[in-house]
Amino acid sequence: GHELNNSLAPIKSLAGSLASMVRRTPRPPDWEEDLQSALAIIESRADGLSRFMQAYARLARLPAPVLAPCEVCSLVERVAALETRLTVEMIPGPSVTVSCDAAQIEQVLINLLKNAVDAALETGGGVRIGCSQAPGRVEIFVEDDGPGIGGATNLFVPFYTTKPEGSGIGLVLCRQIAENHRGTLVLENRQDAPGCVARLRLPI
Repeated sequence: GHELNNSLAPIKSLAGSLASMVRRTPRPPDWEEDLQSALAIIESRADGLSRFMQAYARLARLPAPVLAPCEVCSLVERVAALETRLTVEMIPGPSVTVSCDAAQIEQVLINLLKNAVDAALETGGGVRIGCSQAPGRVEIFVEDDGPGIGGATNLFVPFYTTKPEGSGIGLVLCRQIAENHRGTLVLENRQDAPGCVARLRLPI
């Protein structure tokens, strides 16, 4: 409701102002310029509202995972090969099979890798992806040499984004998928160097 009102309130206000302006006689000398400006704002807010509703629908329609055996390293290699903007370094890991919805986990890794590459391209750094095993779980990590996380507290706030065309739903969707698999998703700044690391942990 908050997001909807944030878009509908200015649209309603501007529409009312335009209606009042065109009824005036005579009209202000710069009325056409004001009209074009107001219509541009209405178009922008309507477009933002449309993106918000599409993102909300994606989150609301997230299906329960369909679990099946999946070899983790093969999945990670497949996702790494999809990135074409820079060469993603694949860190070798153990051969581990988990029960998961491979399509959903692949979507999580695609989103994490896209964010990592976006960050790395800002600094000219690299991106690495790999997996490791611990008792009872497997961890898939995506590490970048980007500028790091600025607003860490807002990472998983639905519809919060710092990207002009972002929906603010990507990481929320990723974490929901992880939790639906009885796993976790953590993003944090690296301790040893600039950049960020995302860790997706799934039970074995």
